[in-house]
Amino acid sequence: MTKIEVAGAVLSYDDTGGDGSVVVLLHAGIADRRMWHHQVTALAARHRVISLDLRGYGESELPDTPFAHYDDVAGLLDALNVERAALVGCSFGGAVAIDTALAHPGRVSALALLGTAVSGHRWSAEANDLWDALAGDVADDDLDATADAEVRFWVVGPSRQPTDVDPELLAFAREMDRQALAGEAALAKVSVRDLDPPAIGRLAEIDVPVLVTAGAADVPDISRLADRIAAEVPGAIRLPDVPDAGHLLPLERPGPVNDALLTFLPA
Repeated sequence: MTKIEVAGAVLSYDDTGGDGSVVVLLHAGIADRRMWHHQVTALAARHRVISLDLRGYGESELPDTPFAHYDDVAGLLDALNVERAALVGCSFGGAVAIDTALAHPGRVSALALLGTAVSGHRWSAEANDLWDALAGDVADDDLDATADAEVRFWVVGPSRQPTDVDPELLAFAREMDRQALAGEAALAKVSVRDLDPPAIGRLAEIDVPVLVTAGAADVPDISRLADRIAAEVPGAIRLPDVPDAGHLLPLERPGPVNDALLTFLPA
């Protein structure tokens, strides 16, 4: 683990691999950089792989100053003297990757989006109903109960039961999510700049190669978002949804994810 100052915040990251093209891994909002350990191992033989804890998550700091996650990604590249990098993002990390490509287009060489969110997207009534059915009414300040609910909703997903998923994966996901929730409680007190206008109406502006997929057991809105990205980003590649995978598909199904990334990312 390495730490570096970016725009007044000390960010934590792992820098693995050699002299190949640079790949930056951006974690889900229910996780941290540890969710990428399978991908780091697979990609490092031919890439320089940087897995980042976004500001306020994992081991990265959260000063009480305004910031934007997409500016932090560009600032990290500046600090590491990296001109351009491919960004691989899952969920919230995918939204940050897309925002970075729009805010700093010269810094991004490709996007691989796995179960991605998109800034400005509004969740469907179906997704809200699924949350009520699977998670129920959880108090905002009960982080333990919220972590349990989010793991049930996102990691298990609406089409599976908890017994269908590896218990070690569920325990690890809950540990990461519980820590992420504490970070998000602190983030709520800091001014975080959103991309303006948001990415949901600007997908056609993305002019780098894009790969998008989702977990087949994820919330249906996520697969629909992947379809929309594929339809609106010129030349985007839409892979079939990964069978028996929820929201953390890089962690749950590393084999097909690694194969897709190794095929898509330039050496």
